[in-house]
Amino acid sequence: MSSRGSDGEASASEPELVHLDPATTAVVRGVVPMAGLRDFFDASFGALARAIEAQRITMLSPAFGLYHGSPGETLDLEVGFVTDRAVRPEAGVVLGSLPGGRAARLTHFGSFDGLGSSWERLRSWMQTRGLPAGEDRWETYVTRPSPDMDPRDLRTELTWPVAD
Repeated sequence: MSSRGSDGEASASEPELVHLDPATTAVVRGVVPMAGLRDFFDASFGALARAIEAQRITMLSPAFGLYHGSPGETLDLEVGFVTDRAVRPEAGVVLGSLPGGRAARLTHFGSFDGLGSSWERLRSWMQTRGLPAGEDRWETYVTRPSPDMDPRDLRTELTWPVAD
């Protein structure tokens, strides 16, 4: 179930608890200043596309950003894709993984500017239910952004593992 505000502002689906299988990923890792985030994503997607194509690996998911720890002036993150098998490291692309187990999830509808409030909503939902939040969490970019699209059409899935 999802909602969108009547004036088109960002909104989110109802949070839910899901069980995830671990997943193999191809990623580019980095510690990036907030101001450099967009450039890091753009460069990472270029390197990932070249490595994945050269190694004939199949992508099994939309792009994601896996965030380690709490954000500050910099972000410790991995940008990548779930893949059908391990990538051979090349040109900054390395093997990674997404954890399995219980996780809280919701879908954010709208521009990336509103992601902070959706993350806060998910954190609050977990806290209310006594679900301890893991240190890492990720965004799956269900809708591929493009320069000419309406940002209100973006869909981003937020996943926050439960620390068991």
